[in-house]
Amino acid sequence: MLGHMAETPVAFMIGTFVVLGVFFVVDLLVIGRRPHIPSTKECVQHIAFFVVMALIFGGCIWAFAGAAPAIEFYSGWLTEYSLSIDNLFVFVIIMSNFAVPKVYQKYVLSVGITVALVLRGCFILVGAAIIERFTWVFFLFGAFLIYTAIGLVKGDDEDEEYKENAVIRTMRKFVKISDEYDGEKLRTTRNGVRYWTPMLIVFLAIGTTDVMFAFDSIPAIFGLTKDPFIVFTSNVFALLGLQQLYFLLGALLDKLVYLPLGLAVVLGFIGVKLVMEALHGNTLPFINGGQPVHWVPEIPTWLSLAVIVVSIGTAAAASVAKMKSMESAADKSAVEAK
Repeated sequence: MLGHMAETPVAFMIGTFVVLGVFFVVDLLVIGRRPHIPSTKECVQHIAFFVVMALIFGGCIWAFAGAAPAIEFYSGWLTEYSLSIDNLFVFVIIMSNFAVPKVYQKYVLSVGITVALVLRGCFILVGAAIIERFTWVFFLFGAFLIYTAIGLVKGDDEDEEYKENAVIRTMRKFVKISDEYDGEKLRTTRNGVRYWTPMLIVFLAIGTTDVMFAFDSIPAIFGLTKDPFIVFTSNVFALLGLQQLYFLLGALLDKLVYLPLGLAVVLGFIGVKLVMEALHGNTLPFINGGQPVHWVPEIPTWLSLAVIVVSIGTAAAASVAKMKSMESAADKSAVEAK
């Protein structure tokens, strides 16, 4: 149940963390400190760079640890990336609710995503420890993902209106926060009194809200691999470039109408896979007398990757077709109106 962690060389893992750390430091302290609104060209270049890096990294895993963990990484990365795109809906709402000046939004996303990654790392370590000791937790993970998938199909959408979580509400009770921004500063002075700026709340809102989404995404990727290293790096590569995707797709997010259905198929599939794996390692006394259920078929990793690619690809293609159809109908109506 520990996956392929032992097959991945320690030197490779250390080198990976060093390189990824450099990525985030440069993004925060060099690129992020230059307030600007990314151009379409800049966004496309950054997204392409990180996608290529993820593909190369998967190839490195293949070379150092074998095909199975590499396919697990690609499956996890695609799943996390797809779920991260869905998260952008909430990021847009948060930026709007807190009236973050557009020129500072890239920096806000950089810090918020870094906070989210640290919190996710803690979540992953805890999840890995629980899974190692209690395999029955897969039943809970699987049931939760299936429940989430059903909610997506039914159209249950809690993202229409952002509501501050408990962390933000508690902080407002104990911390003085000004009404206006002061550039990128976290602290400002008003009439001789020191205040925190709304930037602090926005950072926490982005970071903690992303962790709320991790309750979907982390169980999903644990359904694809049990290796904490692959789980974490899949999350990192999914979050890298997310801020550029925010600016590139910001105006198009509401037009990706079939993305929730594609995500529902992926989460439902992984949920079923988790339940099946839980049955394989069953120790619960009220199921099959506490013995593993061997007749349940195993789902190979390559099939998981195929389901993810086809589901998300089909949802994206259908959304684009729908968008073009609506634009064509609108143009036709405009012509007829003349």
